[in-house]
Amino acid sequence: MNREEKQEVVLALREKMQEFGNFYIADTSSLSVEKVNDIRRKCFESGIEMKVAKNTLIKIAIEGLAGDSSEMFSALKGQSALLFSKVGNGPAKLIKALRKGSDKPVLKAAYIDTAIFVGDNQLDALVSLKSREELIGEIIGLLQSPAKNVVSALQSGGGKIAGIVKTLQERG
Repeated sequence: MNREEKQEVVLALREKMQEFGNFYIADTSSLSVEKVNDIRRKCFESGIEMKVAKNTLIKIAIEGLAGDSSEMFSALKGQSALLFSKVGNGPAKLIKALRKGSDKPVLKAAYIDTAIFVGDNQLDALVSLKSREELIGEIIGLLQSPAKNVVSALQSGGGKIAGIVKTLQERG
């Protein structure tokens, strides 16, 4: 691979990292081609894009991201597969599901909206992260709850208010 080809790979990786905003680095070494193809198929079905690249090229692509992402560099050893997703916890859930049958793939690191998680021990924390849509739904539900209470109180007490107004009107 010549310098221009490497530069193209780095630019493509950096573009994906910025486009998706979330990516995971996983270890898929020692898996058979059949198993890796199965992982790719499940990634596609889940809306996750999987790319394999050399660690040095991944490192250069990460260096181009906003903020300090240097703590991810320690994870760039051995074979690395990148999992890109719009949903922050999507790849974590997929890795967890794939691990029911074997001990691979292993989570090396994750970059979720500028937050960095390093190590396979972070997998459970990443699975429990709520997606942006889930958080927005919860906030809307919380905001609607008091408004619904006020509206229902006004509707139920509407007859009482009308009666009080009518009584006051008759007195005046």
